[in-house]
Amino acid sequence: MGVQVSVTLYAPSQDIAESAASAAFKRFAELEDIMSDYRPTSELMRLCARSGGPPVRVSGDLFRVLKFAKEISRRSNGAFDVTVGPMVQLWRQSRKNATLPSEDELKNARALVGWRKVLLNDKDRTVRLTVPGMRLDLGGIAKGYAGDEAIKSLKRSGIRRAMVEAGGDIVLSGPPPGERGWRIAIPAARSEQQGTTGNTENTGRTTLPLSNRGISTSGDTYQFVEIGGKRYSHVVDPRTGLGLTSHILVTVIARNGLTSDPLSKVLSVLGKDRGLRVARAYLGVKAYIQQP
Repeated sequence: MGVQVSVTLYAPSQDIAESAASAAFKRFAELEDIMSDYRPTSELMRLCARSGGPPVRVSGDLFRVLKFAKEISRRSNGAFDVTVGPMVQLWRQSRKNATLPSEDELKNARALVGWRKVLLNDKDRTVRLTVPGMRLDLGGIAKGYAGDEAIKSLKRSGIRRAMVEAGGDIVLSGPPPGERGWRIAIPAARSEQQGTTGNTENTGRTTLPLSNRGISTSGDTYQFVEIGGKRYSHVVDPRTGLGLTSHILVTVIARNGLTSDPLSKVLSVLGKDRGLRVARAYLGVKAYIQQP
Protein backbone atom coordinates (compact mmCIF):
# COMPACT_ATOMS: atom_id res chain seq x y z
CA MET A 1 0.00 0.00 0.00
CA GLY A 2 3.03 2.23 -0.34
CA VAL A 3 3.47 3.04 3.36
CA GLN A 4 5.15 1.63 6.44
CA VAL A 5 2.81 -0.04 8.91
CA SER A 6 3.44 -0.06 12.65
CA VAL A 7 1.66 -1.89 15.46
CA THR A 8 1.89 -0.77 19.09
CA LEU A 9 0.31 -3.07 21.64
CA TYR A 10 0.17 -4.08 25.28
CA ALA A 11 0.45 -7.80 26.05
CA PRO A 12 1.13 -9.96 29.12
CA SER A 13 4.34 -11.38 27.63
CA GLN A 14 6.87 -10.87 24.85
CA ASP A 15 5.90 -14.15 23.19
CA ILE A 16 2.21 -13.23 23.09
CA ALA A 17 3.07 -9.75 21.77
CA GLU A 18 5.22 -11.11 18.95
CA SER A 19 2.69 -13.78 17.97
CA ALA A 20 -0.20 -11.31 17.94
CA ALA A 21 1.74 -8.69 15.99
CA SER A 22 2.84 -11.30 13.44
CA ALA A 23 -0.79 -12.33 12.88
CA ALA A 24 -1.85 -8.68 12.47
CA PHE A 25 0.88 -8.00 9.91
CA LYS A 26 -0.09 -11.20 8.09
CA ARG A 27 -3.69 -9.97 7.86
CA PHE A 28 -2.49 -6.61 6.53
CA ALA A 29 -0.38 -8.41 3.91
CA GLU A 30 -3.36 -10.55 2.86
CA LEU A 31 -5.37 -7.41 2.22
CA GLU A 32 -2.55 -5.85 0.23
CA ASP A 33 -2.56 -8.91 -2.00
CA ILE A 34 -6.27 -8.32 -2.52
CA MET A 35 -6.43 -4.53 -2.91
CA SER A 36 -3.09 -3.22 -4.17
CA ASP A 37 -3.04 -1.46 -7.54
CA TYR A 38 0.75 -1.75 -7.61
CA ARG A 39 0.67 -5.55 -7.92
CA PRO A 40 -0.59 -6.87 -11.27
CA THR A 41 -1.52 -10.18 -9.64
CA SER A 42 -3.68 -8.69 -6.87
CA GLU A 43 -7.37 -9.55 -6.83
CA LEU A 44 -8.18 -5.91 -7.60
CA MET A 45 -6.01 -5.83 -10.72
CA ARG A 46 -7.37 -9.18 -11.89
CA LEU A 47 -10.84 -7.69 -11.59
CA CYS A 48 -9.78 -4.61 -13.58
CA ALA A 49 -8.33 -6.86 -16.29
CA ARG A 50 -11.86 -8.18 -16.82
CA SER A 51 -13.48 -4.73 -17.10
CA GLY A 52 -16.11 -4.53 -19.81
CA GLY A 53 -16.88 -8.22 -19.39
CA PRO A 54 -19.38 -10.21 -17.33
CA PRO A 55 -19.76 -9.96 -13.52
CA VAL A 56 -16.85 -11.33 -11.47
CA ARG A 57 -17.27 -13.02 -8.10
CA VAL A 58 -14.87 -11.44 -5.59
CA SER A 59 -13.71 -12.02 -2.03
CA GLY A 60 -15.76 -10.80 0.90
CA ASP A 61 -13.08 -8.24 1.77
CA LEU A 62 -13.01 -6.67 -1.68
CA PHE A 63 -16.79 -6.64 -2.00
CA ARG A 64 -17.20 -5.02 1.43
CA VAL A 65 -14.77 -2.22 0.56
CA LEU A 66 -16.26 -1.61 -2.88
CA LYS A 67 -19.78 -1.51 -1.46
CA PHE A 68 -18.87 1.08 1.17
CA ALA A 69 -16.86 3.05 -1.41
CA LYS A 70 -19.89 3.22 -3.66
CA GLU A 71 -22.03 4.47 -0.77
CA ILE A 72 -19.51 7.26 -0.05
CA SER A 73 -19.42 8.11 -3.76
CA ARG A 74 -23.20 8.41 -3.88
CA ARG A 75 -23.36 10.59 -0.76
CA SER A 76 -20.50 12.82 -1.99
CA ASN A 77 -21.73 13.01 -5.59
CA GLY A 78 -18.50 11.50 -6.85
CA ALA A 79 -16.02 13.51 -4.79
CA PHE A 80 -14.77 10.10 -3.66
CA ASP A 81 -14.54 7.60 -6.50
CA VAL A 82 -12.46 4.41 -6.61
CA THR A 83 -12.74 4.29 -10.41
CA VAL A 84 -10.31 7.22 -10.51
CA GLY A 85 -7.42 4.83 -11.30
CA PRO A 86 -6.78 6.06 -14.88
CA MET A 87 -6.51 9.63 -13.58
CA VAL A 88 -4.23 8.55 -10.73
CA GLN A 89 -1.93 6.83 -13.22
CA LEU A 90 -1.70 10.05 -15.25
CA TRP A 91 -1.08 12.13 -12.15
CA ARG A 92 1.65 9.84 -10.85
CA GLN A 93 3.47 10.35 -14.14
CA SER A 94 2.88 14.10 -13.99
CA ARG A 95 4.35 14.28 -10.50
CA LYS A 96 7.47 12.46 -11.71
CA ASN A 97 7.88 14.66 -14.79
CA ALA A 98 6.57 17.91 -13.24
CA THR A 99 4.31 18.41 -16.27
CA LEU A 100 0.52 18.45 -16.43
CA PRO A 101 -1.34 15.75 -18.42
CA SER A 102 -2.55 16.85 -21.85
CA GLU A 103 -6.23 17.62 -22.35
CA ASP A 104 -6.55 14.55 -24.61
CA GLU A 105 -5.04 12.34 -21.91
CA LEU A 106 -7.45 13.73 -19.33
CA LYS A 107 -10.40 13.33 -21.69
CA ASN A 108 -9.55 9.67 -22.29
CA ALA A 109 -9.16 9.06 -18.58
CA ARG A 110 -12.48 10.76 -17.75
CA ALA A 111 -14.27 8.38 -20.11
CA LEU A 112 -13.20 5.49 -17.87
CA VAL A 113 -14.09 7.13 -14.55
CA GLY A 114 -17.45 7.15 -12.79
CA TRP A 115 -18.69 5.30 -9.72
CA ARG A 116 -21.93 4.37 -11.49
CA LYS A 117 -19.86 2.23 -13.86
CA VAL A 118 -19.34 -0.25 -10.99
CA LEU A 119 -22.26 -2.68 -10.62
CA LEU A 120 -22.49 -4.74 -7.44
CA ASN A 121 -24.63 -7.81 -6.84
CA ASP A 122 -25.04 -8.53 -3.11
CA LYS A 123 -26.68 -11.91 -3.60
CA ASP A 124 -23.91 -13.36 -5.76
CA ARG A 125 -21.13 -11.12 -4.37
CA THR A 126 -20.12 -10.12 -7.86
CA VAL A 127 -18.69 -6.95 -9.37
CA ARG A 128 -19.04 -5.78 -12.94
CA LEU A 129 -16.94 -2.97 -14.36
CA THR A 130 -19.02 -1.86 -17.31
CA VAL A 131 -16.39 -0.10 -19.46
CA PRO A 132 -13.29 -1.80 -20.91
CA GLY A 133 -10.07 -0.28 -19.59
CA MET A 134 -11.42 0.75 -16.18
CA ARG A 135 -8.91 0.74 -13.34
CA LEU A 136 -9.85 0.90 -9.68
CA ASP A 137 -7.70 2.62 -7.06
CA LEU A 138 -8.42 1.90 -3.39
CA GLY A 139 -5.71 4.21 -2.06
CA GLY A 140 -8.31 6.33 -0.28
CA ILE A 141 -10.03 3.50 1.60
CA ALA A 142 -7.99 0.28 1.75
CA LYS A 143 -5.55 1.38 4.48
CA GLY A 144 -8.38 2.31 6.82
CA TYR A 145 -10.07 -1.04 6.28
CA ALA A 146 -6.79 -2.91 6.70
CA GLY A 147 -6.22 -1.10 9.99
CA ASP A 148 -9.64 -2.23 11.18
CA GLU A 149 -8.88 -5.80 10.22
CA ALA A 150 -5.47 -5.73 11.91
CA ILE A 151 -7.13 -4.58 15.13
CA LYS A 152 -9.66 -7.43 14.81
CA SER A 153 -6.77 -9.85 14.36
CA LEU A 154 -5.12 -8.54 17.53
CA LYS A 155 -8.36 -8.96 19.45
CA ARG A 156 -8.57 -12.58 18.30
CA SER A 157 -5.10 -12.99 19.84
CA GLY A 158 -6.35 -11.54 23.12
CA ILE A 159 -4.86 -8.07 22.61
CA ARG A 160 -7.36 -5.37 23.62
CA ARG A 161 -5.06 -2.34 23.82
CA ALA A 162 -3.41 -1.55 20.51
CA MET A 163 -2.72 1.04 17.82
CA VAL A 164 -2.20 0.30 14.12
CA GLU A 165 -0.72 3.10 12.00
CA ALA A 166 -0.33 3.12 8.22
CA GLY A 167 0.67 6.42 6.62
CA GLY A 168 -1.97 8.96 7.54
CA ASP A 169 -4.38 6.36 8.92
CA ILE A 170 -4.61 5.15 12.52
CA VAL A 171 -6.96 2.59 14.06
CA LEU A 172 -7.17 2.16 17.83
CA SER A 173 -8.63 -0.39 20.19
CA GLY A 174 -8.61 0.05 23.98
CA PRO A 175 -6.40 2.68 25.68
CA PRO A 176 -3.00 2.00 27.24
CA PRO A 177 -3.13 0.79 30.86
CA GLY A 178 -4.08 3.56 33.26
CA GLU A 179 -4.81 6.04 30.46
CA ARG A 180 -8.03 7.60 29.17
CA GLY A 181 -6.91 6.99 25.63
CA TRP A 182 -4.04 7.01 23.18
CA ARG A 183 -2.58 10.50 22.91
CA ILE A 184 -3.13 11.37 19.25
CA ALA A 185 -1.76 14.67 17.92
CA ILE A 186 -4.04 16.40 15.41
CA PRO A 187 -3.17 19.56 13.44
CA ALA A 188 -4.61 22.42 15.48
CA ALA A 189 -7.96 23.46 14.14
CA ARG A 190 -11.38 24.03 15.62
CA SER A 191 -13.56 20.94 15.60
CA GLU A 192 -16.38 21.39 13.13
CA GLN A 193 -18.68 19.25 15.24
CA GLN A 194 -19.52 19.60 18.90
CA GLY A 195 -18.24 17.34 21.62
CA THR A 196 -14.49 17.39 20.98
CA THR A 197 -12.03 18.81 23.46
CA GLY A 198 -8.28 18.57 23.69
CA ASN A 199 -5.06 20.25 24.76
CA THR A 200 -3.31 22.52 22.28
CA GLU A 201 0.43 22.10 22.70
CA ASN A 202 3.27 24.42 21.67
CA THR A 203 3.72 22.29 18.56
CA GLY A 204 0.54 23.79 17.12
CA ARG A 205 -1.24 20.46 17.39
CA THR A 206 -4.25 19.43 19.42
CA THR A 207 -3.69 16.24 21.41
CA LEU A 208 -6.74 14.11 22.11
CA PRO A 209 -7.09 10.96 24.25
CA LEU A 210 -8.75 8.49 21.85
CA SER A 211 -9.64 4.80 21.84
CA ASN A 212 -11.73 2.45 19.70
CA ARG A 213 -11.63 4.87 16.79
CA GLY A 214 -10.28 5.33 13.29
CA ILE A 215 -8.34 8.53 12.58
CA SER A 216 -7.34 9.62 9.08
CA THR A 217 -5.48 12.71 7.92
CA SER A 218 -5.39 13.96 4.35
CA GLY A 219 -4.04 17.06 2.63
CA ASP A 220 -1.13 18.63 0.79
CA THR A 221 1.13 19.52 3.72
CA TYR A 222 3.64 16.74 3.08
CA GLN A 223 2.92 15.33 -0.38
CA PHE A 224 2.66 17.82 -3.22
CA VAL A 225 4.33 18.97 -6.43
CA GLU A 226 4.75 22.41 -7.97
CA ILE A 227 4.12 22.64 -11.72
CA GLY A 228 4.22 25.96 -13.53
CA GLY A 229 4.37 27.83 -10.24
CA LYS A 230 1.20 26.15 -8.95
CA ARG A 231 1.07 23.73 -6.03
CA TYR A 232 -0.82 20.45 -6.54
CA SER A 233 -1.64 17.89 -3.85
CA HIS A 234 -1.08 14.14 -4.23
CA VAL A 235 -4.85 13.79 -3.64
CA VAL A 236 -6.53 13.60 -7.06
CA ASP A 237 -9.88 15.30 -7.62
CA PRO A 238 -12.03 12.77 -9.55
CA ARG A 239 -13.84 15.65 -11.22
CA THR A 240 -10.71 17.11 -12.85
CA GLY A 241 -8.11 14.35 -12.89
CA LEU A 242 -5.57 16.71 -11.28
CA GLY A 243 -4.16 17.03 -7.80
CA LEU A 244 -6.04 19.40 -5.50
CA THR A 245 -4.90 23.01 -5.62
CA SER A 246 -6.81 24.28 -2.58
CA HIS A 247 -4.52 24.07 0.46
CA ILE A 248 -6.31 22.06 3.10
CA LEU A 249 -5.41 19.66 5.91
CA VAL A 250 -8.20 17.42 7.17
CA THR A 251 -8.35 14.96 10.06
CA VAL A 252 -11.44 12.78 10.49
CA ILE A 253 -12.21 10.75 13.60
CA ALA A 254 -14.79 8.01 13.13
CA ARG A 255 -15.91 4.71 14.58
CA ASN A 256 -13.51 2.81 12.32
CA GLY A 257 -10.87 3.27 9.66
CA LEU A 258 -13.17 2.19 6.85
CA THR A 259 -15.19 5.35 7.54
CA SER A 260 -12.46 7.83 8.49
CA ASP A 261 -10.19 7.09 5.50
CA PRO A 262 -12.55 7.97 2.60
CA LEU A 263 -14.25 10.80 4.51
CA SER A 264 -10.90 12.56 4.91
CA LYS A 265 -10.62 12.54 1.10
CA VAL A 266 -14.21 13.77 0.67
CA LEU A 267 -13.56 16.75 2.95
CA SER A 268 -10.30 17.49 1.14
CA VAL A 269 -12.04 17.56 -2.25
CA LEU A 270 -15.30 19.28 -1.28
CA GLY A 271 -14.00 21.64 1.39
CA LYS A 272 -15.49 22.38 4.79
CA ASP A 273 -19.14 23.20 4.15
CA ARG A 274 -20.08 20.60 1.55
CA GLY A 275 -17.74 18.00 3.00
CA LEU A 276 -19.24 18.25 6.46
CA ARG A 277 -22.72 17.69 5.06
CA VAL A 278 -21.49 14.31 3.84
CA ALA A 279 -19.61 13.51 7.06
CA ARG A 280 -22.64 14.21 9.24
CA ALA A 281 -24.45 11.28 7.64
CA TYR A 282 -22.19 8.99 9.74
CA LEU A 283 -22.67 8.73 13.49
CA GLY A 284 -19.77 9.58 15.73
CA VAL A 285 -17.73 11.43 13.10
CA LYS A 286 -15.71 14.51 14.09
CA ALA A 287 -13.66 16.55 11.64
CA TYR A 288 -10.76 18.94 12.06
CA ILE A 289 -10.02 21.21 9.11
CA GLN A 290 -7.04 23.50 8.65
CA GLN A 291 -7.06 26.00 5.78
CA PRO A 292 -4.97 29.13 5.12
